Amino acid sequence: MDLDIVDLSRLQFAITALYHFLFVPLTLGLSILVAIMETVYVMTGRAIWRDMTKFWGVLFGINFAMGVATGVVMEFQFGMNWSYYSHYVGDIFGAPLAIEGLMAFFLEATFVGLFFFGWDRLSKVKHLVVTCLMAIGTNFSALWILVANGWMQNPVGAAFNPQTMRMEVTDFFAVITNPVAQAKFVHTVSAGYVMASLFVLGVSAWYVLKGRHLHLAKRSMTVAASFGLAASLSVVVLGDESGYLSSEHQKMKLASIEAMWNTEKAPASFTAFGFPDRQARETHFAVHIPWVMGLIGTRSLTTEIPGINQLVQNAEGYIRSGIDAYDALQSIRAAKSEAQIPAEARQRFEDKGANLGYALLLMRYVDDPRKATDAQIRQAAMDTVPPVGPLFWTFRIMVGLGMFFIVLTATFFWLSVRHRLDAYPWLLKLAVLSIPLPWIAAECGWIVAELGRQPWIIEGVLPTAMAVSNLGATTLLLTIIGFVLIYTVLLLIEMKLMLRAIRKGPEHESEPHLSFYEPMIEKLAGARG
Repeated sequence: MDLDIVDLSRLQFAITALYHFLFVPLTLGLSILVAIMETVYVMTGRAIWRDMTKFWGVLFGINFAMGVATGVVMEFQFGMNWSYYSHYVGDIFGAPLAIEGLMAFFLEATFVGLFFFGWDRLSKVKHLVVTCLMAIGTNFSALWILVANGWMQNPVGAAFNPQTMRMEVTDFFAVITNPVAQAKFVHTVSAGYVMASLFVLGVSAWYVLKGRHLHLAKRSMTVAASFGLAASLSVVVLGDESGYLSSEHQKMKLASIEAMWNTEKAPASFTAFGFPDRQARETHFAVHIPWVMGLIGTRSLTTEIPGINQLVQNAEGYIRSGIDAYDALQSIRAAKSEAQIPAEARQRFEDKGANLGYALLLMRYVDDPRKATDAQIRQAAMDTVPPVGPLFWTFRIMVGLGMFFIVLTATFFWLSVRHRLDAYPWLLKLAVLSIPLPWIAAECGWIVAELGRQPWIIEGVLPTAMAVSNLGATTLLLTIIGFVLIYTVLLLIEMKLMLRAIRKGPEHESEPHLSFYEPMIEKLAGARG
C-alpha cells in the first residue's frame, strides 16, 4: 500500500484534534454554568446553590484536566509534523499560541486551583470573583487558539517576504480582530455552552428519573434549559455570520458545503437534501428551498454565490498568475543584493504576488511550476475543490442537531416555568439520551471548518502538501497508533471518573430555605416552595 506522508500527517493531527475537542467545549460551557450557580448562591445565601456549584465544579475539573493533557500534544505537532508550516508562518501563528499558553497555564490554572481549594479560605464574594475569573480565563484561552485558526482561514495582517521566504506580521491588531477569527470564537464558545447545557440537563433528568437529589436536579435543569436555549439560538445566529463571512473569504468552502456546482441566479436556493456526485458534478435527488442560501450567504436578493465550476475556472487563472509571480520571485532571489533586483521583476511580484500560493499547488505535480503543462494546471485547479460529499452531510447533521437543541431546551424551559419538569418521564429519558448529541454536532462543525479549506493549510497562501515535515511513513503510523491508544485510555478514564462522580452525586445536599430572594429565585428555578 502506498502511504502518503501528507495524508498520514493530516490524519494524525485530525485524530488528536478530534479527541481534544471532546473535552474543550464542555469545559467552556461548564465554567459559565458554575459561575451562574455560584452567583445565585452569593445573592441568596441558599446552601443548595453552593452544593450545585461544587458538584458541577467537580465535573468541570475532571474535564478541564483531560483537555489540558490532550491539548499540549497538538502544539508540539506543529514543530514535529508541520515543520515547514512552522517556518513559513511562525512569526504570525506563534504569537497567539504563546499568549494562549500563558493564559491556560498561568491565569486559567491559577483560578481553577483557587476555585477548588478556596471554599474555606475565601469569603463568598471573593470566591465568586475567582469563579468568574476562572470562567473568563477558560473562554479567553479559547479565543487565542481561534485567532490562530481564523488567521489560517483568512490570512490578514501579514505579508510574504521574498528575501526570507516567510510570512511576516504587518499588523498584529488586524490578526487579532480578524472577522473570521471573531466569528469562529463566538460560534465555538456558544456551541460549548449548548454542550454543557445539554450535559447538565441530561444528568439532572437522570437524577429526577431515579428520584435522587431532586432539589439540586430541578434547579440545575432550569439553569441548563434557560442558558441552553439562549446558547442554541445564538449558535444559529452566529453560524449565519460564519456563512456570510465564508461567502466573502472562502467561496469554495461555501459552494462545497452547498454542493452548488454551477452559479445560480440570485438569490440562490438551499439544498436541504441530496447526494453530491463529484465525478458527474451534480447533486442527485436534490431538494431545494428557494432563496435561503442567497439570504444566508450574501444577505442579499441580488448577489450571486459562485458555483464550484466557476470557482475552478477562477482558480486556473490564479494559478497562471501565480506562475508569473513565482518566476518574478526566482529573479528576486537570484539577485546578489537589493540594488541588483530587476525593477521589472519587483513590479511583477508586487502585482501578482498575492497569487503565489496558487502556483505552489503545482509542486504536487512538478518541481518547477513554470514547467507545468496545461493539463497539470487544470488538475491543480480541480484540487482546490475540497471533499464535497463529507462537507455536505456533516454540515446538515450539525444544522439538524442545532434545530433539535433549540426545541429540546425550549421545551424544558417552558416546563420549568410551569413547575412541571417531572411531568413527562419520556421527555426526561429523551434528555438523557441526548447527552452525546452536542459532541456529534461539535465534531461535525470542526470537520466542516477544517476539511472545507483544503487543499490549503493557509487559505490561498500555502498548500497543505507543502507544509509537512520530512518524516517516514512508519514513524507516522506508529505515532498515530500510539496517540489513538493513549487518547482512548484518557477518554475512558475521564468517562469513568465522570460517571463515578455522577453516580455518587453531591457530597452534601442542603434543603432549600426561605430568603429575601425566595419568590424570585423559586419562580426562576421552578421549585415548589
